[in-house]
Amino acid sequence: MERIIKAAVDRGASDLHIKAGDVFRARINGQLVPLTKQALTPEQTKAIALRLISNEEDRSRIDRILDYDCSWGASGIGRFRVNILRQRSSFMIVMRVIPFEVPTLEKLGLPASLGEIALADRGLVIVSGRRGSGKSSTIAALMNHVNQHVNRHIVTLESPIEFLHRDLQSSITQREVGVDTPSVREGLRAALRQDPDVVVIGEMRDGESMDTALKAVETGHRVITSMDAADVQQTVTRLIALFPPDEQEHARVRLAEALQAVIALRPVPKVDGDGRAMALELMTATPMMRDILIEGTRLHELRELIGQARDQWGMQTFDQHLVALAEAGTITAEAAIAAATRPTDVETKVGHMKRKTPINTRAVTPPAGIPAFLEDEA
Repeated sequence: MERIIKAAVDRGASDLHIKAGDVFRARINGQLVPLTKQALTPEQTKAIALRLISNEEDRSRIDRILDYDCSWGASGIGRFRVNILRQRSSFMIVMRVIPFEVPTLEKLGLPASLGEIALADRGLVIVSGRRGSGKSSTIAALMNHVNQHVNRHIVTLESPIEFLHRDLQSSITQREVGVDTPSVREGLRAALRQDPDVVVIGEMRDGESMDTALKAVETGHRVITSMDAADVQQTVTRLIALFPPDEQEHARVRLAEALQAVIALRPVPKVDGDGRAMALELMTATPMMRDILIEGTRLHELRELIGQARDQWGMQTFDQHLVALAEAGTITAEAAIAAATRPTDVETKVGHMKRKTPINTRAVTPPAGIPAFLEDEA
């Protein structure tokens, strides 16, 4: 198992899929690539799951586990965020690669303006995107920027802990939900008594946690969190929808006062097939945006208003950034159109460009470096 995983990581895999009845697979440059030829049995998959669970109590209840999150690491291989699940009464395991090196905004290709957002004294920052879009890496980069530049106490609530941060200019307290604190809600309430300057929540999932996060901002703290949403407009509507209908009007007012920025992410294959570029949609809480949140009837106009505010306030829509990436030669015109919110509009702007299809042979053949005997073994 470890030799297969190491070979995949060496070729830049971002995720590994291990499932009973299937071969080992890895996501490389966005493509799910088979690594072996022999399918795993349910017994083999269960044995791998047991290998990845470090908690003895959880290991003892393996046959009752339906969904389980943990982290796993091995010297010389790497660290991973692990999700163990049941499907067709057998186990499946998805492992997300966590780099040892904490990312920077520059290495992720994110704009320098996000550094200014990270260093603000208070306010709520939401990083959104689909699963696998880079939310965790972006939040880690924002934390790293604070850690390198100012003296703050950063408290994180993660499930599980992913990037391991060293104390630099700041002091960082990383708490794992289920290990160091019972739940996000309890950990968040406790964090407000731990003299934090910045509170980082791995993912915002319910109204009670959102209510506590807003209270943290209202008492002068900084909160950074993530949410699964396609773009800025959907992020805002989902934040409001976390609250009961009779509380949503008041929630919009609180959100308008607390929100500093929404950063939405959408990775796109690069023109040479080597990795992915990060398309970014950004909304900052200008007076006009705050008024729209409070009013509530014009939320459907957010995308248009973000596009109009590009020159004055530095905001941008996905489509604006995709066009810029295509014109810079970072991604192809086809990739820009495929990832666009409004493909027809983007096609009009990049249609004059010479179309290029990325060549990525690694997407259709097993990565080099897999030991020969492993190609036929699970």
